[in-house]
Amino acid sequence: MKTDIEIAQEAKLADIREIAKRLGLSEDDISLYGKYKAKIPAQNQPKAKMILVTAINPTSAGEGKTTVSIGLADGLRRIGKNVCLALREPSLGPVFGIKGGAAGGGYAQVLPMEDINLHFTGDLHAITAANNLICAVVDNHLYFGNELGLKEIYFKRCMDMNDRSLRDIVIGRNRQGVERETGFDITAASEIMAILCLATDMEDLKKRIGNIIIGINEKGEYVYFRDFKAEGAVAALLKEAMNPNLVQTLEGTPAIVHGGPFANIAHGCNSIRATKTAMSLSDYTVTEAGFGADLGAEKFLDVKCRVAGIEPSCVVVVATVRALKLHGGALKENLGVEDLTALAAGIPNLAKHVENMVNVYRKPVVVAVNRFASDTQAEIALLTKAAEEMNVPVAFTDVFLKGGEGGMELAEKVVKECEKESKLCYSYQLDMPVQDKINAVVTRVYGGKGAEFSEVASRKIAELEAQGYGNLPVIIAKTQYSLSDDQTLLARPTDFTITVKDIVVKGGAGFIVAIAGKIMLMPGLSRHPAAERITVDADGKIDGLF
Repeated sequence: MKTDIEIAQEAKLADIREIAKRLGLSEDDISLYGKYKAKIPAQNQPKAKMILVTAINPTSAGEGKTTVSIGLADGLRRIGKNVCLALREPSLGPVFGIKGGAAGGGYAQVLPMEDINLHFTGDLHAITAANNLICAVVDNHLYFGNELGLKEIYFKRCMDMNDRSLRDIVIGRNRQGVERETGFDITAASEIMAILCLATDMEDLKKRIGNIIIGINEKGEYVYFRDFKAEGAVAALLKEAMNPNLVQTLEGTPAIVHGGPFANIAHGCNSIRATKTAMSLSDYTVTEAGFGADLGAEKFLDVKCRVAGIEPSCVVVVATVRALKLHGGALKENLGVEDLTALAAGIPNLAKHVENMVNVYRKPVVVAVNRFASDTQAEIALLTKAAEEMNVPVAFTDVFLKGGEGGMELAEKVVKECEKESKLCYSYQLDMPVQDKINAVVTRVYGGKGAEFSEVASRKIAELEAQGYGNLPVIIAKTQYSLSDDQTLLARPTDFTITVKDIVVKGGAGFIVAIAGKIMLMPGLSRHPAAERITVDADGKIDGLF
């Protein structure tokens, strides 16, 4: 079997102008970034049936959510549907960290894979620069006298790389500014990333940037970035990054890749402008939300859909036999061995995510199982029977090995489910108290007893509600590996509580972040990160990027 990068490098890509034509766009409509990438104007006449691809809680065995999303789009095109993908942009943090690239795999990839995984069209660099311009303006204000009376500063610098040494730093030493403690977040966790993904147009972008809460003053009042009168300069850095990026799958299906907030520490969805553009230019739009359905799908449905006024026609929940066995207690080195006991113990994780999509959000569901050569007939039969008992269709896919051909069965079942009438419900109402909203997600979506709030979190909730921010949606930042905030509790834990240790109000993005468990806003590299295997030869060919 060829590697992902060998498959990508041998692919015969269509000129991006040809891909644009498949969406009804002319050469005059697009801004070329070479032969295979382009910026396109945002569209706002959504008409397509949207399909949300989510998954069980991720494991080290892998689930292949992005790969399934791509293979499903190619499968839909093979059965004659006018389809467009809408995916997130990868962050350099995971690319060089433990996860690797995020452009699919095997024969279900978006291309050019190396460009997408690295600098692409420069969007994440623009977001990083915009974020850090805000910090430079704020520290410059402090240096020249702090007329706004800033007492505590919340907003941090960012960098698109995993670097734990920057989590806590001291700046301004030796009279180079006002000395203070601060730190870095990863760019995917920056509020600017969230704002870019939620803004509807340039005016909305500038308004949201101005609404960023920089910190509090000596009276305990919020200080906003608009008070520094530089939101226009920050928006100018994002002028090109605001426009969605057009690329293609290995089979030539149009793919819009734009925005990339993490789902465990942010809202985990590509931009509203990208999704609406895809929905305006196609009849079926396939999109995904990060990590498991408890994180990405919950935030997609409770936050993005609510803000954008859109909803999916069908939800696909991705699983693998191997990952479910890992949830059921099997050892990673034994996942290739038949283990019906472990599989049965892990299936409740899948069942919980399916129940949430059907019973909480009221959406039709298809279970997509990525097939592996090690899956036995007995394991396949057990998982099929379990899905039937959940009263949802199941499709086994071979998109990694067969591309769109391996996704046709899934595509047919998804089209059928899309025809069902459904109306999106949310897990909480915006006018509920903040603690009640968080508890609703914990009890209804995670399946826990509720949330416990630290003294700091309780104080900050009282502050934000007093200042008129109580009606915002909530984003719970927690581990992706478990329904709980303890990554060791696999499958379907019960009788647990979520510990909310801090609260951050994102006035520009328009949501409240509840930081739970041991989640970090700046990840670190593993002992042996992906960076150790990535290289480039004398001809410029990159190896090890997957």
